[in-house]
Amino acid sequence: MKKYGLVGYPLSHSFSKKYFTEKFEKESISNAAYELYPLEHIGELPALLQQEKDLCGLNVTVPHKVSVLPHLDWMSEYAKEIGAVNCIRISSMSPVAAALSGEVGIQGKEYVLEGFNTDAYGFEMSLKPLLKARHNRALILGDGGGARAVKYILGTLNIAFTSVTRKPAEHRITFEQLTPAQVGSHMLIINTTPLGTSPDVDECPNIPYEAITEDHLLFDMIYNPEETLFLKKGKEQGANIKNGYEMLILQAEKSWEIWNSKEKHP
Repeated sequence: MKKYGLVGYPLSHSFSKKYFTEKFEKESISNAAYELYPLEHIGELPALLQQEKDLCGLNVTVPHKVSVLPHLDWMSEYAKEIGAVNCIRISSMSPVAAALSGEVGIQGKEYVLEGFNTDAYGFEMSLKPLLKARHNRALILGDGGGARAVKYILGTLNIAFTSVTRKPAEHRITFEQLTPAQVGSHMLIINTTPLGTSPDVDECPNIPYEAITEDHLLFDMIYNPEETLFLKKGKEQGANIKNGYEMLILQAEKSWEIWNSKEKHP
């Protein structure tokens, strides 16, 4: 039995297990299972890998997309540039082969952890069909691991962006500093924060929603609920809206492709 799973904390509202379990049933994949592994601290990962020796691949979610990096033996160029990983391929390797490969950063193991970022792929494929010429400036709400993938893709699409965060930092503005004029001049607004995720559906990022127009596009990386308060407020102003469900499906399928390939994906 090949095992796959999701690490993060908490994992009470996971899309991944339901999606992959249904995928395995629908496609008659009988030798695979997908489980949830709630790790409060990423330092628990080596113990998990020793315990679950049939693991072939992991997805990584909040809060570990950045903190997992020191545990990896190899990262795709894509993931290195983004600085975050949400997909790990686990390859078994004998100690001799590990020593010869030159890729192993942690001694005494019989496996290699290869890190990839499929968030960026999912985000790009989900966003691109909605973009118009006016969507050439973006506001990114939040600055976690998901935001790193968003920044990378916006850079490749030549879309200038401003990050909005709770705490002051270099090259960022705070939610308190965000003005209606800034919202009005950035036609693409992307929420990468968890605000509004079920069950806390009455929460949303604190921005001047009154400045949103029918020319705006609001993208929320949250998928549950289907329409967050952030998206609802945007829709009420006439904006085009998109949730994170399609992005999740795309990144999940890309993860499956990576887990079942020996290639060094970009």
